[in-house]
Amino acid sequence: MARVERLLNLVAALIDTTTPLTAEQIRIRVPGYPNAESGQSDAAFHRAFERDKESLREVGIPIETVEVHHFEQPRAAYTIIRDSYELPDLGLELEELAALHLAATMIQAEGLDPDDLEEGLRKLGGLASAAAASAAPVGAVPMPPQLLTLFACTLERRVASFEYEGAPRQVQPYRLEYRRGHWYMTGFDLDREAQRSFRLDRLTGPVDSGAADSYALPEVIEGVLLRQWEIGAGEVRLARVLIDSEIAPAVLAEDPDLRVAETRTDGSLVLELDVRNPGGLRSFMMNFLDRAEILSPAEFRDDLVSWLSSFVTSEAERSA
Repeated sequence: MARVERLLNLVAALIDTTTPLTAEQIRIRVPGYPNAESGQSDAAFHRAFERDKESLREVGIPIETVEVHHFEQPRAAYTIIRDSYELPDLGLELEELAALHLAATMIQAEGLDPDDLEEGLRKLGGLASAAAASAAPVGAVPMPPQLLTLFACTLERRVASFEYEGAPRQVQPYRLEYRRGHWYMTGFDLDREAQRSFRLDRLTGPVDSGAADSYALPEVIEGVLLRQWEIGAGEVRLARVLIDSEIAPAVLAEDPDLRVAETRTDGSLVLELDVRNPGGLRSFMMNFLDRAEILSPAEFRDDLVSWLSSFVTSEAERSA
């Protein structure tokens, strides 16, 4: 018997049973496993069974291990909980299905197996038409390797643990969104004790997930706040910016998570900004005109002065 057929039989047995099955019961009920009648050892069965469990879990089939007590001694047993395995009926209308098929066909998900996409569409209510399926994609969306795990953490309310820009973080994920060519996760950072947003391509290594239903969602979930000076892939450099006292309250009200390094006696603030995009910092400064000043580094300050001077020079040349 082919291993694929044995795996299908194992899934069917674990779904259809009313009580979890022990390894011995699985060996009897599921065709294809090494058995004593054919002279094959218990060790051969357990090796095959362990490989099968691992293979099914790798493709997302949730085989649960539980302890049963209806034997003389408690034993480990296995089951597949239908609610975790089967996709519920989402009640999508025909127009909604058509829009979903169109989006899946026209936008290429980079790194996602086309067979997985096809299977997902089938579960939602059928495949796209032949004409739509043959259409060329008009765009592509990157799929970071941690995205699927974070989707599961968000849906099942599991704490996500990962490394972000070299530092370990533990976060209760609230939402995932795609903005300006990048995926972002917004959630409650347990280490910083505040809501934070994380760009997924800056995560390093895998994401570890905690227990399901481990936190409650807030009534209001704010979307990701994109700061102009943070957008980009450049090296992070620290900038210190002085904000006039008259506008300081409004600046903090708009972005309460700005890092205040100093509050001066006149009420002005010194902010510390992690700058990846000097052009974005320049745009931020122009919002406040003479009510904000770059204190350091000198390179950013000189860049702003040079940029403003170019406009003055250009205007003088036009008048000459």
